[in-house]
Amino acid sequence: MPLPPASRVRTRVPRRPRTALLASAASALCACLVAASAPPAPLGVGDRLFPHLGNPGYDVSSYDLSFTYQGDNRKPLQAVTTIDAWTTEALERVNLDFAHGRVDSVTVDGEPATFAGAGEDLVITPRTPLPEYRWTRITVRHTSDPVAAKGRDGGWVRTADGLALANQADAAHLVFPCNDHPSDKAMFTIRVTAPDGYTAVANGLPQGTRRAAGATTWTYRTQHPMATELAQVSVGRSTVLHRAGPHGLPVRDVVPTEDRKTLEPWLARTPGQIAWMESKVGGYPFETYGVLMASATTGFELETQTLSLFEKDLFTRSAYPKWYVESVMVHELAHQWFGDSVSPRSWSDLWLNEGHATWYEALYAQEKAHQSMESRMKAAYASSDGWRAAGGPPALPKPAKPGQKIGIFRSNVYDGAALVLYALRQEIGVPAFERLERAWVSAHRDSTATTADFERLASDFAGRDLTSFFKAWLYGEKTPPMPGHPDWKPERPRTAKK
Repeated sequence: MPLPPASRVRTRVPRRPRTALLASAASALCACLVAASAPPAPLGVGDRLFPHLGNPGYDVSSYDLSFTYQGDNRKPLQAVTTIDAWTTEALERVNLDFAHGRVDSVTVDGEPATFAGAGEDLVITPRTPLPEYRWTRITVRHTSDPVAAKGRDGGWVRTADGLALANQADAAHLVFPCNDHPSDKAMFTIRVTAPDGYTAVANGLPQGTRRAAGATTWTYRTQHPMATELAQVSVGRSTVLHRAGPHGLPVRDVVPTEDRKTLEPWLARTPGQIAWMESKVGGYPFETYGVLMASATTGFELETQTLSLFEKDLFTRSAYPKWYVESVMVHELAHQWFGDSVSPRSWSDLWLNEGHATWYEALYAQEKAHQSMESRMKAAYASSDGWRAAGGPPALPKPAKPGQKIGIFRSNVYDGAALVLYALRQEIGVPAFERLERAWVSAHRDSTATTADFERLASDFAGRDLTSFFKAWLYGEKTPPMPGHPDWKPERPRTAKK
């Protein structure tokens, strides 16, 4: 039986007089009546970049997702989402993020509940209000539409032979009802039913299959909490290839069946890449890893937890040098530590994800292919003022345009943020920097963390207060002088054409 987190167990308070209790009850009743009469409204957890993402009042413990795919990636999937959560305050209504499907029914703790849409929220009214610190189960029967929402980017990705997911940053709620913010990580069980001839794979480890009436149901379960933006479901005419990683880690890759021989040389590199990352920051943080090579054009690769999404063309086009392709593989692998295991508390902390992944991408290229880190950082320094002008400082990125989920993923949070890490290493020295990196992923494993958390830990390892250093490098409009490289100069940003 689940128990509430210790931090949420309230201490006993003195009993109030009966008259006070009656007055309190009357006040609560009035508040309930007012709340019940108010129209449903979208809520959010106050993220600076995505104000309406997430919802207050509860903490999700687990998701159970079931999808039924009929073999046509243009038609909505039938789906059931079950959410187990703790309320953190008394709730007359429960808001979930959900914006791109039909809702057929909702139950709360087994009882039918009314529901309505408000913006990109599904607003649920239980038959009886939910008290504070209450374990509750919400089940939503709905559809999940793989055809892109008008004016929106992300969610289901239609591949040549099926579907995959790309939910980062604000698109998981186009696929299933959820608390769609990385600050609320949860365990996932994912079930996918598809016709014979298809294979389904999802985050975590397989829990078995069930065949019935010309279809198979696959079940997967995570062993570590996961942010909604990292959920992955692949269904297609695929082959799953298995191999052993370091320390017996199960590695499974998902590829189009017809391309398995062509792609195998790339897949065989993954165990060595995992071992390399472990030598830098410590043990791999999850129960499995693998690469999903999709026959789709996305314009990006994505670090979905335990199963990174890649465009197949990255590995089959001769235009890309081998060292570059491998470094991109390491970028997404590094995210399993930086972004997946240690997730951002808010989307303004994105630089911690992308800056670190870019750092290890560049370090791998230097160590394995003699691609100079210093040359790359010098070039980044020259461009940094322009990146800051266009996208904001690394830890204060400008918001994306409405509906463009990848709009916050600009150069300022990739090479611009890796440049901050390079400056930090120059400032505190290589030994302290390397100890910091290991301590960071260890201290915040399976949790969320902020830029302020990183600043404090870095100061601890430096043995001095680094507040001024981080204020300039993370929040300044102009790039500060590079420690150890007084000759490096930024280029003047180009004036944008009107």
